[in-house]
Amino acid sequence: MRLAAIDIGSNAARLLITDVIEIPQTKPEFLKIALVRVPLRLGFDVFEKGEISTARAEKILKTIQSYKLLMDVYDVKYLKACATSAMRDAVNGPAIISRVKQETGVEIQIISGQEEASFIYENHVAENMSKEESYLYIDVGGGSTELTFFSDGKLIFKESFNIGTIRLLKNQVQEKQWDLMKEFIKSRTKGYHHVTAIGSGGNINKIFSISKRKDGKPLSLELLRDYYKEFSSLTLAQRMSLYRLREDRADVLVPALLIYINVMRWADAEEIFVPKIGLADGLVQSLYEEIKPDATALKTTIA
Repeated sequence: MRLAAIDIGSNAARLLITDVIEIPQTKPEFLKIALVRVPLRLGFDVFEKGEISTARAEKILKTIQSYKLLMDVYDVKYLKACATSAMRDAVNGPAIISRVKQETGVEIQIISGQEEASFIYENHVAENMSKEESYLYIDVGGGSTELTFFSDGKLIFKESFNIGTIRLLKNQVQEKQWDLMKEFIKSRTKGYHHVTAIGSGGNINKIFSISKRKDGKPLSLELLRDYYKEFSSLTLAQRMSLYRLREDRADVLVPALLIYINVMRWADAEEIFVPKIGLADGLVQSLYEEIKPDATALKTTIA
């Protein structure tokens, strides 16, 4: 069964195409076939002006048209498409979504921060890890940070904060927002046994790649601090040259590291696992759960 997910974030839009291998009496396997990323950077419009510019709206449409063609080539039958923080805040977001539906047939759902946290949790990464730990999922995006915490296999909380990499670059995050996040994390994780972080999103995946750690090995909080100091001391051009980074990744790495470091400090988490997952992976998992009972009746079938 071949499924796809589109995640339209504040920094980039992603198309993930996945094969689901169903095996009797065991959990299905999700095999990534293709992942395409386009740096739309919607947050640069929205978090400063409150709306998406005409030029970027055209790029959204062309991106979805391109994704539709790719899905046709890959014989994708089922799709789940969502947009997050920037589209939530854009006054013209619903109009753009409507135009995309009319011209491409792709229906994009604008999801809340709470829903975003839920979809990320759909990856169920921590279920395969030690039962002796408490786990805090941290997903850092361009417009928001989603936190999901559970202990002893039970969900304790899921919360979204409007603190993201592009908002920080645009100086759109006030000190009181940091204070609210700090107080929330400290109060809601207090009293639970040892907390381990699980990081998702393109920025922490890139840091993991740069670290050359073996898959399954965590990054330490101290290492993240070292990278933050190093990247902060470099110009954008130097980061791009020394680490072979695209500009749209090099500029957001520093604020992303700041968010991960602060969240881990406040939760007393000394390590973070990076399973290379993101919102799109959670959307695919959620889509699979929706179509299992009666695949022929699913409304998200691609025309």
